[in-house]
Amino acid sequence: MRTTLLSFSGLLLIGAMALSLAGCLQDECEATRTFIQFEPIYRTEAQLRQEIKTEKPRELKNPGKIYIYGDYLLINEVNEGIHIIDNKDPRSPTNLSFIHIPGNVDMAVRKNMLYADRFIDLITLDISNPVQPTVVNTVQNAFPSLHFDPARGHLIGYREVAVTQDAPCDWQSGWWWQDGRMFVELNAVADFSKYSGGRATGASVSNGVGGSMARFTLADQYLYTVDKSNLRVFDVQNEARPNQVSTTPVGWEIETIFPYNDKLFIGSRSAMFIYDASDPTKPVQLSVFQHARACDPVFVEGDLAYVTLRDGTECENFNNQLDIVDVKDLRNPKLLKTHPMHRPHGLSVVDGTVYLCEDDQGLKVLNAKDWNKLDVQSHLKHFQAYDVIALPGVNRAIVVGKDGLYQFDIANPAKLKELSRIPVVRG
Repeated sequence: MRTTLLSFSGLLLIGAMALSLAGCLQDECEATRTFIQFEPIYRTEAQLRQEIKTEKPRELKNPGKIYIYGDYLLINEVNEGIHIIDNKDPRSPTNLSFIHIPGNVDMAVRKNMLYADRFIDLITLDISNPVQPTVVNTVQNAFPSLHFDPARGHLIGYREVAVTQDAPCDWQSGWWWQDGRMFVELNAVADFSKYSGGRATGASVSNGVGGSMARFTLADQYLYTVDKSNLRVFDVQNEARPNQVSTTPVGWEIETIFPYNDKLFIGSRSAMFIYDASDPTKPVQLSVFQHARACDPVFVEGDLAYVTLRDGTECENFNNQLDIVDVKDLRNPKLLKTHPMHRPHGLSVVDGTVYLCEDDQGLKVLNAKDWNKLDVQSHLKHFQAYDVIALPGVNRAIVVGKDGLYQFDIANPAKLKELSRIPVVRG
């Protein structure tokens, strides 16, 4: 049995996947089949607001988002908390502590204040002493839950249970609902974990740097967050006490946010939204760049936006590609070129060099100075890659994935040198 904290939109994606697999499955009623049963998990507000504790260093087990703040590297342990790593010497990073934050997925840091989600709350921690961070503030109900039931509380995810039972005789797709539970054909969720649920440009001295999969980002004195449909703005001029100043509906299935100058580039499963944040408390939509329905991290450099799109299962009709978009006219973005890829995830761009995570195919380095033709400079395939942050000032790239966290010397993009690795410990 496995517990998965999955967004409702993520569950709908599984349903869509299962439907798309209908053509891959036999359309006949059999006596029994094996399904994955998704049982909803509810928690009261008191249960959600468990005490945040600083613990001794932990080994990585399920790393998610990454964040860089000065000489420190922060790694999210999905839905459990944050590892704090001393990275002064990238050849020998030192694990300092683990902050146990139930329901944590995203983070950002400004002037030694760490902002992190705890299910529906925004937590502020003082990490001046990274070995012993302390909670200094909580903004309750800062984020929406997946669903609220007055009798059971907040829906936080689903528990996976494999069951073998009769399917309804009129069942002709990969899934169905029954008594508040969802049943999905086992073949449709062979690698379900990949659907659970993560900027080196323009970071100030006081703010840190997040990856392209981030839902939290800082721009000057404001924290911007996105959930599945809204953009929220928090004033953090008083770093210890964030104050929510606005909420702006964006669309559906929002996934990532990327700041560039005074603009915000927001990725969803069907579009890239461009917002003007010159008035930081009231972002205004400038345009929408529509694309095929797929997962969508965004990175911007100069007049170009790099958008990755990937599929979900072999039976879906989505393309795996890197779109290069001209955003010189922010009100009228134009697709310049689509380049086929394997299964692109997070990315980072430095002076026209694209560092691209390609899931089980590792990290690919592309020369994109001529956007019409991408030349592969190097390709490291010995690990799974989810997100990457490239730091041009120190010639270093930090890559995270299911296998752990890797650091590379990128002085020569054609020949990356591995500096260190923090492995994932299974079991």
